[in-house]
Amino acid sequence: MTRSDLTPELAARFAAIALGHVRREYPNKPDHVLAGPEDARTPRELHPVFYGSYDWHSCVHSYWMLARLLRRFPSLPHAAEIRALFDEQFAADKIAVERAYLAAPTARGFKRPYGWAWLLKLAEELHLHDDQRWSQVLAPLAEAFAQRFRDFLPLATYPVRVGTHFNTAFGLRMAADYAAVTRDDAFMGLLRDTARRWFGRDTDCPAWGEPSGDDFLSSALIEAECMRRLLPEDEFLPWFDGFLPRLADSGPETLFRPATVSDRTDGKIAHLDGLNLSRAWCWRSLSAVLAPDDPRRTLAEDAAARHLTAGLPHIAGDYMGEHWLASFAVLALEA
Repeated sequence: MTRSDLTPELAARFAAIALGHVRREYPNKPDHVLAGPEDARTPRELHPVFYGSYDWHSCVHSYWMLARLLRRFPSLPHAAEIRALFDEQFAADKIAVERAYLAAPTARGFKRPYGWAWLLKLAEELHLHDDQRWSQVLAPLAEAFAQRFRDFLPLATYPVRVGTHFNTAFGLRMAADYAAVTRDDAFMGLLRDTARRWFGRDTDCPAWGEPSGDDFLSSALIEAECMRRLLPEDEFLPWFDGFLPRLADSGPETLFRPATVSDRTDGKIAHLDGLNLSRAWCWRSLSAVLAPDDPRRTLAEDAAARHLTAGLPHIAGDYMGEHWLASFAVLALEA
């Protein structure tokens, strides 16, 4: 597959998938700490907006995808259904319950940093819509999560480099888009300074641990994508040269080879379809900052195409992947 944009046909397919699960309450995997018997409540009671899609964070980024598709394709066949969903779900009373959930001491680490990042990415997308009603309703919840980043990052001495939800480079990368669209220079500065502190001295990344058996992020490529997003180009390019110095020789080789997925009914193994899609997103984003005559650009574009070809046929089919993979396909196709 060559570099391509998201098509109306794919957008319609992805929208139909998400609309089929954002209000599907069960099965559900809550990330919920019970301080007492009174805390044993249903997903919808705990989270009146983001109770579907198997888990809270997948529901959030499925809403992001629907918002993105609606803005990109206003005449999408499902546009009226998406607008009606947003009118119903992005309601002040429901958002207030979502925000109140964060006040419990047991919720301090709730969805850190992956869910935090996706909530801010959703807020960024809604901020870009001409109709600002949904953005304004979500704004208090978005600000609560932005504040969580502000409170947490100075305490985070070390990054988390795994290929799953706890990866902190992904968190910085997504939060940066929110900081940019809201013109929060102080927040952007904190994200940038944290990226430099965590990753600025990293060199000669071996990527020897990739892929792990349940990765959906490349710890190497998402770090590079984080730095690309946050650093000025004249600072990023020398850092990138040192971080992946063998890229022109297709090394580390593992980053160029799509992951094999042996069982898509296993939620952890199915993560590897997401790895193929997220690698495609990173490769495409990184290739765009390389000069047209830089041989690494062609290698990166080819790697992105291979990973897209490996991941796109498996967006739906089993709920373990179907409840979230389309969002990562959109990231890759829109990079």
